[in-house]
Amino acid sequence: MNRIIVAIDGFSACGKSTMSKQLAQYAGYVYVDTGAMYRAVGLFCIENGLIDSTFINEKLLSEKISDIKIHFENINGVQHTFLNGKDVENQIRTLEAGNAASRVSAIGFVRTALVDMQQKMGEKKGIVMDGRDIGTVVFPDAELKIFVTALPEIRAKRRYEELLHNSKNADYQQVLENINERDYRDTHRTESPLLRAADAMFLDNSHLSQSQQFEIVKQWFEEKVNS
Repeated sequence: MNRIIVAIDGFSACGKSTMSKQLAQYAGYVYVDTGAMYRAVGLFCIENGLIDSTFINEKLLSEKISDIKIHFENINGVQHTFLNGKDVENQIRTLEAGNAASRVSAIGFVRTALVDMQQKMGEKKGIVMDGRDIGTVVFPDAELKIFVTALPEIRAKRRYEELLHNSKNADYQQVLENINERDYRDTHRTESPLLRAADAMFLDNSHLSQSQQFEIVKQWFEEKVNS
């Protein structure tokens, strides 16, 4: 069976990570959560005082970007993100880290550094990677590209319930506002804006269950590896 690269792009909180993990497990592929990588950089900025509500110290960040090391480890069947050797999986899943990630991802040298890391991860194929620019920038020649979306209100509800499930304080209206702000930044930034690749399969999962969604994605995957 052919080993391929699967590139999954889409809006925040549309279930890309869940879909990607399911497909990677099914195919026996490596899963890479690029959103977690940008969240790790955002967390690095927060912890080192490089970002506040109105300002990012890009000069200092550019000097430190080469010191940022990100890798993933499987712990009890769950993939965790490590930042400079520290497990930061819980810290990067906050609204604050997500907002910081959206802001730092618009900086050219940050994207260049992380895209280089991501391309190296996919050199041997057999990888499922999700993010905002995987099918357009990171792997424009990926054999299977999928673009995922859902209504903002539904995505906000999902993220709100996820935060509550993880015992984090959350306000639905605040989550919705954050979703809309991130959508605008992701689609309007100069560096690698969120776009649907011309050859990407389109999936609106607003009214699909996870199992229904996976059956569609699995069929697309099987068609590609067997073609």
